[in-house]
Amino acid sequence: MNARLRRSGIGTALVIAGAVGFVGPLALPTAKVWAQSAETQQVAPPVFRDPETPIALAIQAAMSADIHEEIALHYGDRAFAPVWFDENGLTENAHLTIAAMAEANDHALNPNNYGPLELLQQSETAQTPEDWAQFDLELSVQYIRYATHLSSGRVQPNRINKALNLFPNRPKPEMLLEAATDAVDYSTFLEGLAPRSDNYARLKRRLAQYREKAADGGFTPVPDGEVLKPGMSDDRLQALQQRLMEEDIPGAADHRGDVYEGALVEAVKVFQEYHGLETDGVIGKNTLARLNTSIHDKLIQMELNMERRRWMRDDLGQFYVFVNLADQNLKVVKDGKTIHTTRVVVGKPYHATPVFSDELEYVEINPFWNVPYSIATKEYLPKLQQNPSALSSQKIRVFREGSEVAATQVAWNSYSRKNFPFRLRQDPGDGNALGRIKFMFPNEFNIYIHDTPSKSLFSRAERAYSHGCIRASDPFALADVLLQHADPTPGVWERLRDAGDRKVVKPGVPIEVHLTYLTAWMNKDGSTHFRKDIYERDDVLLKALRRAMTENL
Repeated sequence: MNARLRRSGIGTALVIAGAVGFVGPLALPTAKVWAQSAETQQVAPPVFRDPETPIALAIQAAMSADIHEEIALHYGDRAFAPVWFDENGLTENAHLTIAAMAEANDHALNPNNYGPLELLQQSETAQTPEDWAQFDLELSVQYIRYATHLSSGRVQPNRINKALNLFPNRPKPEMLLEAATDAVDYSTFLEGLAPRSDNYARLKRRLAQYREKAADGGFTPVPDGEVLKPGMSDDRLQALQQRLMEEDIPGAADHRGDVYEGALVEAVKVFQEYHGLETDGVIGKNTLARLNTSIHDKLIQMELNMERRRWMRDDLGQFYVFVNLADQNLKVVKDGKTIHTTRVVVGKPYHATPVFSDELEYVEINPFWNVPYSIATKEYLPKLQQNPSALSSQKIRVFREGSEVAATQVAWNSYSRKNFPFRLRQDPGDGNALGRIKFMFPNEFNIYIHDTPSKSLFSRAERAYSHGCIRASDPFALADVLLQHADPTPGVWERLRDAGDRKVVKPGVPIEVHLTYLTAWMNKDGSTHFRKDIYERDDVLLKALRRAMTENL
């Protein structure tokens, strides 16, 4: 067992978690407060069978306020008999659990947070019933912590960032402990604690490969210099080619000569695609910066996104829309296959689009735009105060208590953001801020997907320009895909658009919508993608993981 722990690399802490400390057993209502709870809440304390062995008596005596209530209940239900050892010593499941925690680094978790070496040492030096009791309880606590982190993440997303409206299902301690004693195939159970999605497995595999690259010396830097364009000669070409080969960029190895052309230009375009840059083959400031991103930083980015994948459900649905805000792209997936992709514009950093999941309820063709209060008061009210007719050219009307009022008859200087009683609404048409169609999944954030009259932004590599909603580059092609069960007739939605009438259409089948934020992932074709952290959420997550061990239960 000791050799196995040494082979696992337990001494190598996770790069991003080196400062994550151990704060002791998980603290929630526990055995010692049962009597107090019974007094204050009139709840009868549980009744357990008396311990039958000296070790069981020691385990009962070792129950403290630091022990999670469900752990205490589990031990009480078994008359405080040990979970992880018997008359023959440690159980096979105890060995498997300690080994799994020692190998936690494979999942971008820090083995030191679970103390497998310390636990093994405890088991080797334990002599008294009290020693064994402490070992058994500590292994239960650390096992539950490890299982929780592996299955649903080390931090609660919404606690570190209110824009992350994800609430992962945490495994129940009672279920975990029952599996430790009763599972038919406990080894398979342990392996199944990790996310079972292909996306997670691919990123885990690529993380291991990048760690090997780091151990071999990392990436060759490309020296600074003038902007490198196709057709130029440059003494940096050898370093450039080496750098691209180190990151497994297809075609990089095929370059010959001292002119920047052919295979090398195409390899740079692939690199730019993998990093969300303009795919023009020109090595300017942004591309050079990405080429010189250290492998250490890329490892951190991959580890952070392993955590994000643990927050997500394994099964996102049979038919769903997936928007990666960091990538600024949307895809539609049906029966496990991507059937449509399109570029999107997302919220500006100070209007960052939140992360959440919902269900598409309806699609509205030729919609009105009900101007959000914040936009009406911050952006339009000052214009109306200068010129009451300022919004007429945009076909924006003014309503008060459900009735339309003439903008020219309102004393706009009498109003401010604090006492604005009006609702502004823009008529359907080509100039409508929502364009000619919107996809509604009503939510508390007032976020939806829609068309836009401003098409030029879709040609840019970075597309964070909206007030938070998501603009789709070809929304009627998206409608054809999402509304195929409502009416599969080609061009039907464009004809409704051109007719000018407002129309609400339901999709006919359940379609989930997932707004996510991923800055690193690996595709099925083996390509590894990294994106700029446009909302600085990587930094927030990194600090949260470094700050302290969280309870997570």
